[in-house]
Amino acid sequence: MYKHFFKRIFDFFIALFVLLLASPVILLVMLFLGLANKGSIFFTQQRPGKNEKVFKIWKFKTMNDQKDAAGNLLPDEVRLTTAGKFVRKTSLDELPQLFNVLKGDMSLIGPRPLLVSYLPLYNAHQKRRHEVRPGITGWAQVNGRNAISWEKKFEYDVYYVDHRSFLLDLKIIFLTIQKVIKSDGISSSTSATMEVFTGTKQL
Repeated sequence: MYKHFFKRIFDFFIALFVLLLASPVILLVMLFLGLANKGSIFFTQQRPGKNEKVFKIWKFKTMNDQKDAAGNLLPDEVRLTTAGKFVRKTSLDELPQLFNVLKGDMSLIGPRPLLVSYLPLYNAHQKRRHEVRPGITGWAQVNGRNAISWEKKFEYDVYYVDHRSFLLDLKIIFLTIQKVIKSDGISSSTSATMEVFTGTKQL
């Protein structure tokens, strides 16, 4: 009953409550990012959700749009602003996704929505991550986030699909709070964000 009915009700009211509670923080973040990014506050992108249905995800924009002489965007670590580093470190950049939760595109807990271009790269097992709504946080995020390999991350995602429950969701919420306080797993070992997924090598 929980995963097929009550989970959506839980998502909606918790997301609404957090949005109302965090509204002063959201306004402050918008102000600081507006100044740091010279007016650009939000980052939007098409992402695949449940059953691979594509939706528009909302996040706070933590990087500016600086380009080189050839017109190409500079590396992520160069474009990541001081304000953006703080917003990302505290995971405040995820707050706008609460509107995605209210709309029904996302859940509070579930596999993170990744790029549309990754869809053809998943193997049959990895594709199962799209059997549920994507989440703001998930089992992979509390077990390493961006500091673990793509393959391990997908293992955690499919584990969640098969074992999701109210108790597991509560556990993920509490572990997420701990991760945010400690700022664990924000970056991979080689870049400011997670490396691009290029597919799983076949043995």
